[in-house]
Amino acid sequence: MDANGVASRAREFLSGHDPATTDRLEFLRARFDAGLAWVHYPEGLGGLGADPALQQDVDTIFAEAGAPDNRPHLNIIGLGMAAPTILRFGTPEQQRRWLRPLWTGEEIWCQLFSEPGAGSDLANVATSAKRDGDDWVVNGQKVWTSLAHEAAWAILVARTDPGQPKHRGLTFFVCDMHARGVDVRPLRQITGESEFNEVYLDGVRIPDEQRLGEVGQGWAVTQNTLMNERVAIGAGTIPRESGAIGELLRVWRERPDVRTPGAFDQVTRFWVEAEVARLTAERLRQQQAAGMPGPEGSGAKLTYARLNQQISSLELDLLGAEGLRYTDYTARRPVLVSPAESPAGWRFLRAKGNSIEGGTSEIMRNIIAERVLGLPPEPRVDKDTAWKDLPR
Repeated sequence: MDANGVASRAREFLSGHDPATTDRLEFLRARFDAGLAWVHYPEGLGGLGADPALQQDVDTIFAEAGAPDNRPHLNIIGLGMAAPTILRFGTPEQQRRWLRPLWTGEEIWCQLFSEPGAGSDLANVATSAKRDGDDWVVNGQKVWTSLAHEAAWAILVARTDPGQPKHRGLTFFVCDMHARGVDVRPLRQITGESEFNEVYLDGVRIPDEQRLGEVGQGWAVTQNTLMNERVAIGAGTIPRESGAIGELLRVWRERPDVRTPGAFDQVTRFWVEAEVARLTAERLRQQQAAGMPGPEGSGAKLTYARLNQQISSLELDLLGAEGLRYTDYTARRPVLVSPAESPAGWRFLRAKGNSIEGGTSEIMRNIIAERVLGLPPEPRVDKDTAWKDLPR
């Protein structure tokens, strides 16, 4: 379907579903069923099998009509990571079960990957899944889990064969976050909030029908998810001068007393870098929408982390002693915190996590070196050793 056909489909839908009079959830469900949720997804799964570049045209038509969106900022893991994984590896039944309520926001998703002993080295996960009839019994601990306290479902990687080398003994599941044995506990950050959680899995039973991919294929599924995650973190489509650079420019424009020639040079350089990163991110977003996330997402994520930290640091330097003021350190459980709603000190502290979440900057550099630049990989002495025999 071409651009005219997609646009006509969107306008025809709006003529029969007035956003002003249609219930919000009913409207979103109908939009999904009409193939106008993800236009590049297959028909019947929220799409029309169209060019992913046409999604922006559809979103613009709906926004101009005052239509409700699916509040993507509240389900970033579901939309950016779980959905493309389910589309690629899920069975038709799994796709029909999960994609619609995921897109409408009826079901929030989280990601049970990192562990206390398996963060950057994710393939070293120790959470076990043992087959018991038609179920898998899962035991272990996950950490740094965003949205776990809000989520209905989680994508989960667990070890199903400790006798295999660490990359080959993993399997990928979808876990019901309300199942017996799932215990979510908040983790307090340097900013005072508890965006993240640790999750304990104690005898959690997961039906085999909630497995994504084949048994032992978990690392391949995980790699696909991680590539989508890095693109989602570092390659989101944002307007010019959004995020950290926007806050820095606001201070620069509103506070002539902090301006110096040296600071002007730094601000200008950061503006150029942020704009280049934004345009590159848009290209990667379109690549992801086409179902082709690649290692380039690691570069976008690495740049995003570095720029956020450097820009927030410069903003704090410009403000001087004023930047030390902090509004509140009371423990909170936000789903999403807007940088514009918080002080400069918060932005500086929160940016420290950007080089850790979604894969550390050190790991991103390894991926870029090996998979983009083709440099020799680092020696891995544990590559062919059974996981159960590795020293701990």
